[in-house]
Amino acid sequence: MDQMKQDLLDRIPEFNEIRDESLRDKVIDTWIDAHKRGGWTPQQLDRFPFSLLIEGLDVSFLEHIRACAKMSATVCDLLLEHYGEKLKLDRDILMAGTLIADVGKLLEYQPDEDQGAKKAEHGTFLRHPFSSVALGWERGIPDAALHIAAVHSKEGAHFPRTPEAIIFHHVDFIDFQVFGGGY
Repeated sequence: MDQMKQDLLDRIPEFNEIRDESLRDKVIDTWIDAHKRGGWTPQQLDRFPFSLLIEGLDVSFLEHIRACAKMSATVCDLLLEHYGEKLKLDRDILMAGTLIADVGKLLEYQPDEDQGAKKAEHGTFLRHPFSSVALGWERGIPDAALHIAAVHSKEGAHFPRTPEAIIFHHVDFIDFQVFGGGY
């Protein structure tokens, strides 16, 4: 196995929540592509704060990704257990969308020795939802998962969201707001 892929699987074991192996590989390949384009090493992600909007935040980008993936899976499983056939959710699409939604931050930001990350030139023009969609689209990720990335933040506020996108939108903001982030 490629070393970068193994490093990512070690750092984000939630990739394995995507049951469809082909889809899982596309999501991981999207991450590898973002690493290369953004100039990141897997080790640099350990110091990357998940938001530069919250002063003094001591939560890493990877911790945020993993927490959101776990929350998305848990909410999906609970809803399916509770409502059964009354609710149609595609868990793999939800997990793929959850795991690519913020991958564009690897282009929006660049590694920084002092802060862990700082705004990259790319980020002055495009925020991460746009970059995440572009990166995932290049790897053949289904539109339903790209939709989750596209509408998860303020850029998607006035666009209709699928049930999977609603789940991720809320878990993402729970994780942001419990640490003092606003909308």
